[in-house]
Amino acid sequence: MKSSITIAVLALFSSLSACQSSSSKNTEVPLTGEPTLKTNIIVNNREVIWGMDFLPNGDLLFTEKKGTIARYTTGGTIQEISGVPAGILSNGQGGLLDIKVHPNYANNGWIYISYAASESGVNGAVLKLTRCKLNGNTITNTETIFQTKTANTWYGHFGSRIIFDKAGMLYLSVGEGGSTSYGGVGSGNMNAQDTKSDWGKVHRMTDDGKVPADNPVLPGNSTATTVFSYGHRNPQGMTYDAINNRIWENEHGPMGGDEINLVEKGKNYGWPLVSYGKNYDGVAVSSNPTANGITDPLKYWVPSIAPSGLAVITSDKFKSWKGNLLTGSLNSSHVNRAVLEGNTITKDERILDGIGRVRNVKQGPDGAIYVAVEGPGRIIRVTGE
Repeated sequence: MKSSITIAVLALFSSLSACQSSSSKNTEVPLTGEPTLKTNIIVNNREVIWGMDFLPNGDLLFTEKKGTIARYTTGGTIQEISGVPAGILSNGQGGLLDIKVHPNYANNGWIYISYAASESGVNGAVLKLTRCKLNGNTITNTETIFQTKTANTWYGHFGSRIIFDKAGMLYLSVGEGGSTSYGGVGSGNMNAQDTKSDWGKVHRMTDDGKVPADNPVLPGNSTATTVFSYGHRNPQGMTYDAINNRIWENEHGPMGGDEINLVEKGKNYGWPLVSYGKNYDGVAVSSNPTANGITDPLKYWVPSIAPSGLAVITSDKFKSWKGNLLTGSLNSSHVNRAVLEGNTITKDERILDGIGRVRNVKQGPDGAIYVAVEGPGRIIRVTGE
């Protein structure tokens, strides 16, 4: 009798546990509905704001192209940062560009900045990646961990964005540099295809600038270098999708042919050999926008939107937009929202139309989207409801 009661109780408990387990599996309902966007200008009347990133306490660091760094505090004040490296060259598209806080900042205190710099006796500008620390609002412990071996003599197409992946590897996007941006097989600037050149690449390195052992050995090289992918024109947007462990990048085409790419190890993305765009004189870059050995973009724009800045929405606050890609547009004054299904962009649309020349887009630790806009330099905090 006792045994029968015990079996019955165990059966009932098992049944209840199964129901609870089934119920718990069904509690995760997909987010639906379009968010209602609300905007608030938190930084105003600055110069061209290029880079943005957050400290662990929620303070927002931002760079200005002219060569300054400032901190927007959680209390709503703006504090200027002193000790910025000397020699920043803001000619053309150069200047102080991106800024990135090390993911392990709480333990090591490193902050990374990329910038165009003048070198004594050199015609043009090199691109540098420097890491430093903050003592209050003063930069200390600066050390350059990467620098292009040659100079950019036309002061255009520097890139550049800085990200980290979950393994702690650092990625730096670098534009094609060189002396011209004319596309085609006869281009006078083949930096992006030259695997020995630093320009026109996405570089992957350790957090102190060393070459990871598992980096690709590219054609024409006998050993691995920091070059992770090549054939990039002017990559001004790059973001790490931590949920899917993948890297997205966007870059300027010429007249048309702006791209969104999934950056993968050792891949060639085509510039200046092929493009969906035309040169500025109206001549097509290539008779066919694709070619063997070239990785096609997952999205391209004709006409151009001049993409700059890139973010993946991971916040539930944006409802059905979670997982979408946000790209800033410089010449169309909007943010582009691209819907992803796996590795495919199924549709895209304009949001925040008319907001201004968008230089950067970043999701903050509070789940809000931060948009850097030019003319004047502003940072707009965007929330979804």
